[in-house]
Amino acid sequence: MARAQFGAETSMGGAFVRQPNRFTGRVTPHSTSPPGAGPDERDRWPLEPGRYRLIWCRACPWAHRALIVRNLLGLRDAISLGTVDPIRDERGWRFTLDPDGFDPVLGIGHLSEAYLATDPDYSGRVTVPALIDTRTGRVVTNDYPQLTLDLSTEWRRLHAPDAPDLYPVEQRPELDRLMAEIHRDVNNGVYRCGFATSQQAYDEAFTALFARLDALSQRLAGQRYLMGDAITEADVRLFTTLVRFDVAYHGHFKCNRQKLTEMPVLWAYARDLFQTPGFGETVDFDHIKRHYYATHHEINPTGIVPLGPDLHGWTTPHGRG
Repeated sequence: MARAQFGAETSMGGAFVRQPNRFTGRVTPHSTSPPGAGPDERDRWPLEPGRYRLIWCRACPWAHRALIVRNLLGLRDAISLGTVDPIRDERGWRFTLDPDGFDPVLGIGHLSEAYLATDPDYSGRVTVPALIDTRTGRVVTNDYPQLTLDLSTEWRRLHAPDAPDLYPVEQRPELDRLMAEIHRDVNNGVYRCGFATSQQAYDEAFTALFARLDALSQRLAGQRYLMGDAITEADVRLFTTLVRFDVAYHGHFKCNRQKLTEMPVLWAYARDLFQTPGFGETVDFDHIKRHYYATHHEINPTGIVPLGPDLHGWTTPHGRG
């Protein structure tokens, strides 16, 4: 069996099993803690504009979705933003894009410092996105699926007046089911393909990935967005995988039955979102390629970053809507 990229997250059968999210605090107006205080007994932090900092990487799809939701909801002023380098070193995500290599608000050089300040015994992989309390330097949450839902629901009083409803109450049962399928087979499915260390694990992930993409293509053939005529959280989650598909997952992760550009419905749908304010301007293809090809040394030991593919198609007419 091949050597795993992340041994602690690889099963005996060679399947990638993503680690659980360690920090699951929530910022909410229902916290019983007073302003300026830490979390209450249920790990609920007080809702305060300007207090929390979202740490993201332009390359990471999980972090990318948090940025898109933050921006669509008009929370730029309420939640500050810190950006890590797409290339990790032995200590993980680093703030080498900032002057002198330190986040200007948190004063740390690596995101791992905030993790260890919160849990000195933490030994797992440091991940983005992470929401950090700027008063204490502690991690509030790295629970990326709950984080974006909370931005829609718990941060509502700080939304822009024209903010979209990304998580409509009446659609939540169907949305939750759909997002669970997309996560299992697509968002995490591409990683299950790429990080598999056995043929069987890869084959199973590959089959599930393209079966789900086929089902999503069929769903989107008759409607503009996944839930109908309006963008929801599900579209954000699918977009951040699709926009990385041809530049990283098709080659690097061996998700190569077809390129996105060879799947007509999904390609038009992805271009539609890319050209929607709040989406395309957040995409950095250079960071995406450099992160995937230059940091997964078990998959790409040379570290060579491909020059392709041609990206001009993203701005061509999509014919939807």
